[in-house]
Amino acid sequence: MTSALNADFAALLEGISRKELEARAGKISTAYRAGGTSAVITDRMDALAYLVARFPATHAAAHAVLRRVAEAAPQFSPSSISDMGAGPGTVASAARQIFPSIHSVTLIEPNEIFRDIARELWPDAQITAGTLERRHSSADLVTAGYVFSELDLSQIPHAARQLWGATNAMLVVIEPGTPQGFQRIAAARRSLIEDGAHIAAPCTHDGECPMTGSDWCHFSERLARSRDHMIVKSASVPFEDERYAYLAASRAPVVQRGARIVKPVIAQKPAILLPLCDSTGLHLKSIPRRDNEQFRIARKKQWGDLF
Repeated sequence: MTSALNADFAALLEGISRKELEARAGKISTAYRAGGTSAVITDRMDALAYLVARFPATHAAAHAVLRRVAEAAPQFSPSSISDMGAGPGTVASAARQIFPSIHSVTLIEPNEIFRDIARELWPDAQITAGTLERRHSSADLVTAGYVFSELDLSQIPHAARQLWGATNAMLVVIEPGTPQGFQRIAAARRSLIEDGAHIAAPCTHDGECPMTGSDWCHFSERLARSRDHMIVKSASVPFEDERYAYLAASRAPVVQRGARIVKPVIAQKPAILLPLCDSTGLHLKSIPRRDNEQFRIARKKQWGDLF
């Protein structure tokens, strides 16, 4: 997160009991694992607990996703963003860091308490009440972070199409990196391709997803924990790994292709093994040490990178 955002958070948390935040954060974490957090944010203390307990991880995931979008579509330079289910503006905050071209920010959030917090953090944004059920004004970049988890799987195609209808250029959906989160992403992917979308990331093709059975496409982002984060989450290690699944759909065809590393890289003495997904499906590519140039490139690659 930016130093300015950290300063804003510090001001919001001044004089707030960390013990009380810890108790509220436990309730929010339980709700997150069950599929959503918005319904348990019932007062300002809940919203502040969310800022400490969940905002850093969801922001880190959004930042990682949008970096991948910028890599896959280097010509994409949005001037506006509409963030659905914005909470306190988590995804929009990451988007502004990745795309400095953004000057118009719309945060759409059904929870009034989150909207009040967002107004303090985003004095220049348009902040409105709203849900996925109705069409909203369009933007170059439309985002929905951890929103579909509050819907039944059968509702996902309609929700994805609602968001796509408001998208001028790029739609980004982020979900928890669980099998259920991937199912929601896969359902959105199918409906968007049917409507003419081109998949910018993580897929490097618009064909059928090869992930089947007990396998699912997800990624991980490691973030450092602040002192408050460790206190509120009763954590003993100074970092957290956020697992997430995502989809970026573009109106324009995507030029940057190749293959996506869809699982942790396997480093062995004679070779590096890259678990890849591309237009030919899933396969494991071995880069032998004797292939000096390719081996040098592969050593720098991580889970989630393009190859």
